[in-house]
Amino acid sequence: MKRELGIARCGLACCLCSENDHCAGCNSGECPDKSWCENRKCSLEKAYPHCYECESDCTKGMLSKMKPLGLTLFAKRYGEEKLLDCLERNEKNGVVYHRDGIVGDYDGFDNVEALINFIMTGVK
Repeated sequence: MKRELGIARCGLACCLCSENDHCAGCNSGECPDKSWCENRKCSLEKAYPHCYECESDCTKGMLSKMKPLGLTLFAKRYGEEKLLDCLERNEKNGVVYHRDGIVGDYDGFDNVEALINFIMTGVK
C-alpha cells in the first residue's frame, strides 16, 4: 500500500490501485480522464478536494458505481484516515483491491451498506 497516495476525488483508493506506478492521480494535471471526469470537474467547481467532503448525496459520474460510492460514503461517515486504516489492515489480511485488472475484493457488491461493512471488517 502506498498510503501517501491516499484517496482519489471520487473515493477510489489510489493508495492500492494497480495503476499507481504510472498514474499521477486526478490532482496532478496529468490525469488522462480530466476532460470527462464529472466528479473531478464538480469537486473542483465546489472547491472540495474529495467528493466525500461535499454535503450532497451525489451518485453522478464514478459515484454511480458501487465501489467508489461505498468508499466515498465510508470516508464521509468515518473520515479518510479511518478508511486508509481499514484498507491497510484489510490488505495485510489478504484482501485484494485489484485482483483481475481493476476488479478485486471490493467489487461485486450490490448493496452499499454491505460494502461499507466489508471495508470496516474485511469480512464478506
